[in-house]
Amino acid sequence: MARWRELSSRIERVLALAERVLAERAPQPPDEASFARHAAFRWEAARAPGRLAPIAVPQAFDLEDLVGVDRPLARLMRNTEQFLRGLPSNHVLLYGERGTGKSSAVKGLLTRHAERGLRVVEVRTEDLADLPRILELLRPLPQRFLVFCDDLSFAEHDPGVRELKAVLEGSVAATPENVRIVATSNRRHLLPERRSDNAAVRVDEDGELHVGEALEEKLSLSDRFGLVLGFFGFDQRTYLAIVEHYAAKEGVELAPGALRAEALRWALERSSRSGRTARQFVDDLAGRLALERR
Repeated sequence: MARWRELSSRIERVLALAERVLAERAPQPPDEASFARHAAFRWEAARAPGRLAPIAVPQAFDLEDLVGVDRPLARLMRNTEQFLRGLPSNHVLLYGERGTGKSSAVKGLLTRHAERGLRVVEVRTEDLADLPRILELLRPLPQRFLVFCDDLSFAEHDPGVRELKAVLEGSVAATPENVRIVATSNRRHLLPERRSDNAAVRVDEDGELHVGEALEEKLSLSDRFGLVLGFFGFDQRTYLAIVEHYAAKEGVELAPGALRAEALRWALERSSRSGRTARQFVDDLAGRLALERR
């Protein structure tokens, strides 16, 4: 009898421990007050079951500072306006060369529209397998969410590919009406393409090109984004226009000829004429000039 009581006590302790572990691992409903106070969140998957952690001070960006990307920016802003008004809108892929303003555009949308209920949830590529859980947490909330995947690219057979495809198009479960996916990438096609993928490409008797199954599968991921916007590299004229914009904003006092000469020298040293390079140059120049005046 004593042995039975001891065994029963152990079983109760094990069951209590199992119940506590399961409770800890179950997805916790988000704190609605937190989404009223904060505009940006990050999905933290390190500790199961993952959580939506608020970002206390998100990086602000003024969309007026994006120079040279008027066409893709206008389409992105229009799609976001449709989304905020509850009208039909698309998931978005922003692709192109580094430093051309893809990530800054998303930050600028949040800066401009946070007061209207827009929220951004940043999800790392390696955590995209958690997308279904994240979407279910966001579904009942009153705000409108951009799930932001920055610098998106995949290796072969990455588990996140399947979940992202399902969310974009192909899952039985509908994507929440208050959520859109926005991703940035340096390349138009998100999966690596190999020469062997093109081995099955053929031209039929009517001259029509047919890609092979492997290549078709890799192209299908980016095709599932309803809006695909290219942010391309800048020529010298656009680069200098960006430099002049930031210099005026920072109150840099330097003769136009000297400003252009220094900006071009900086770009040559960096082997880049991107918007990021222009901003970094003006930050350096403004700091140096302020230091010299002291």
